[in-house]
Amino acid sequence: MRVGITTSVIQRGQTGIAQYVFALLRALIERGTHEYTLFVLEEDLKLFEFASSKVEIVKIEERYRSPCNDILWHQMVLPGLARILRLDLLHVPSYRRMIWSAPCPLMATIHDLAVFSVQAKYDWKRMFYGRVVAARLARRQSRILAISENTARDIVRFFKIPRDLLSVVHSGLDHKRFFPSDVVTAKRFCAEKLRLDQPFFLYVSRLEHPAKNHVRLIEAFDRFKAVTGLPWLLTLAGEDWHGASAIHQAIQNSPNAKDIRCIGFVNDALLPELYRAAEVFVYPSLYEGFGMPPLEAMACGCPAISSTRGSLGEVVGNAAAVVEPEDINSLSSQMCAVSTAPAVREQMREAGLAQAKRFDWTQTAAGTVEAYERAATRH
Repeated sequence: MRVGITTSVIQRGQTGIAQYVFALLRALIERGTHEYTLFVLEEDLKLFEFASSKVEIVKIEERYRSPCNDILWHQMVLPGLARILRLDLLHVPSYRRMIWSAPCPLMATIHDLAVFSVQAKYDWKRMFYGRVVAARLARRQSRILAISENTARDIVRFFKIPRDLLSVVHSGLDHKRFFPSDVVTAKRFCAEKLRLDQPFFLYVSRLEHPAKNHVRLIEAFDRFKAVTGLPWLLTLAGEDWHGASAIHQAIQNSPNAKDIRCIGFVNDALLPELYRAAEVFVYPSLYEGFGMPPLEAMACGCPAISSTRGSLGEVVGNAAAVVEPEDINSLSSQMCAVSTAPAVREQMREAGLAQAKRFDWTQTAAGTVEAYERAATRH
């Protein structure tokens, strides 16, 4: 089977969907069941050098990068390319670019339907597209892959897709990258490279307001500092996104602004070291279709405090200290409790390592290939 995969939604490699695409592709290539054709924007080609000798890569002109042009390319250009290349299946790894019609079966990965659960997550045009247009496109797919049971329930509820047309395949975890290692070395590395020379809470997420809940986390951190007086830092790793100005304003207004560090996007090489160096990982997101960062942190031996909104309860299981993300007292109380109890952190560390072992990209690739074959059969 010749499977085409579009990659224009990866935002230059700096999003969770990008990490999903890269890791899934590596696992699919290693599995070797089918042939793959990637559609890649010109300036993203270097990000796929790891696959260039093993798959066919079709270059997309940069003029199609903007969201509107990219949508038009998917609807008007891609179907013709699928016909020319004689593809047996087209896989779009995001609901934002699902295709109306093509000469082969269509499959899309839906990571979440947060547009129905988080008010003002995007501007009105994107909210309309996610709630109305995407629902109609979803019904044109031969099969839909959901990355969690929670997302599958949302697809049935909001998009009115029959459950038997969905495949639930959890995202995996790269255990060759994310594993426990020498903490002292990691702390020294982060102190030298990032000036993180005190114990710190870590949050890895785009600086997106209100969905990622940074403003409440900053308030909770202020309460933590007032109660404990500990010299801990709050480290926010991620690039600015929608509403980032509100987060930067909250930091500026905080009495502990000097102890809140925004370190920007963290590359693949540094991220595992950052997890290992952190004392506690905190993830108060208002909604997640999966939630990879807390799983990565636990795999590196970092105890996690997490919301259970969306699919996060599926991901962290009983291994994390859970919070109600809109309750600042709940968040600050857990930050105080976990930070002041080394024995508790060690128990959480062991539970987190066990939970992380349940997720693997090899399993994800197997489930994805099965979904491909079911989509082709239905078509």
